[in-house]
Amino acid sequence: MLIEEGEEEHNVKTPKPSSSSANKDASDGFETASDGELGPNESDDETQRHVQLEETDDLAFKQKSLEQANEVKLEGNGLFGNGQYEEALSQYELALQLAPDMPSSVELRSICHSNRAICFSKLGKYEDAVKECTKALELNPSYMKALIRRAEAHEKLEHFEEAIADMKKILELDPSNDQARKAIRRLEPLAEAKREKMKEEMIGKLKDMGNSLLGRFGMSVDNFKAVKDPNTGSYSVSFQR
Repeated sequence: MLIEEGEEEHNVKTPKPSSSSANKDASDGFETASDGELGPNESDDETQRHVQLEETDDLAFKQKSLEQANEVKLEGNGLFGNGQYEEALSQYELALQLAPDMPSSVELRSICHSNRAICFSKLGKYEDAVKECTKALELNPSYMKALIRRAEAHEKLEHFEEAIADMKKILELDPSNDQARKAIRRLEPLAEAKREKMKEEMIGKLKDMGNSLLGRFGMSVDNFKAVKDPNTGSYSVSFQR
């Protein structure tokens, strides 16, 4: 029952309004349509407008953050050029924190990681340089500078096999890269020498372990000799006093 403004509900009997008068009352403002009485698309349209506004605001915020990150990166470049590697590291890290997680920021973030790598190399922190290059390559697998810097850091750490792998990747991306080809030729003998050295060290450790066990019985590994069968290529072990 509709109560007009100024009326009191004291034994007031009013006839049931017809549908036409109810509609008139509603149009006069005495009733408020529920969500179910809205047009079929009004609620959805309003929600869609809110979503679009939020997306626009979010995109604008991310774009502004990306611009700020690029400015900070340029400040880092200036510090690096002045030989202020620690300070440059901080700026590149700040740029990474500012850069939003969006496709258009991938290049900036990979560059910042690669630039941090060269700062670490200048400071003699080659393990950290390798880690930063790896992060750059996770964002951009074909980033040549990051591959070169990681290979150089690996070489400083005497990780010759890893350095060769990076140089081979460079050749896959750029078959005409003579620098990478020359580096592989130079690194392969170093890698082979390191493998032999590691093999000798392992044999030495095994020999020491064997002597420790056999010493309890008055023997050593020198009492055992491995003889290769020229026909089969197999080995037989003989005991000698």
